[in-house]
Amino acid sequence: MRLVIAKCSVDYVGRLSAHLPLATRLLMVKADGSVSIHADDRAYKPLNWMSPPCRLQEAPGVWKVVNKAGEELRITLEEIFQDHSYDLGVDPGLVKDGVEAHLQELLAEHPETFGEGHTLVRREFMTAIGPVDLLLKDAEGGSVAVEVKRRGEIDGVEQLTRYLELMNRDPLLAPVKGVFAAQEIKPQARVLATDRGIRCVVVDYDKLRGMERDELTLF
Repeated sequence: MRLVIAKCSVDYVGRLSAHLPLATRLLMVKADGSVSIHADDRAYKPLNWMSPPCRLQEAPGVWKVVNKAGEELRITLEEIFQDHSYDLGVDPGLVKDGVEAHLQELLAEHPETFGEGHTLVRREFMTAIGPVDLLLKDAEGGSVAVEVKRRGEIDGVEQLTRYLELMNRDPLLAPVKGVFAAQEIKPQARVLATDRGIRCVVVDYDKLRGMERDELTLF
């Protein structure tokens, strides 16, 4: 991973145009080729970025990042304060806890949980940035990517968003719908998912295991 702290301005030219005026920012270049620009007040979300596959062209005072669609992220560098590269090695990925892993397994066995006619294509469908928990086909034969969490929070929605962005570039899969499935989904995560066209599904772990609830209910 390469981390560059620089005073720069940024222009994006593609389906839309965007401009970031001159300021000090963090530029992050990852081993997968992605380039992202960060400020100090946006938590983990970048101000702008280019997802792989893309190529970085460096010239004195300017970086050009171009993807296969011809969209361009142009970074004009006025001053570089730091430029360091680090070898992070191979990341083992997120290890799910026992309940979350079993929940994924149960949902793979019961894809109809997501709607009548849904069928499983495969578990742990690999993308360039990691595996999607479940890849399904809906009743019309469309692709459905499912991210499974025990507790659904904003970072899980962001993770699924990145998967969908890559999968929808594959003509054999696109268009790909997204489903965020969890035992509990936080309100903020639900709002973000809805805004991005991702369907939320709250799943009952005990019901999937074929267990009846012990507590009495009114309905």
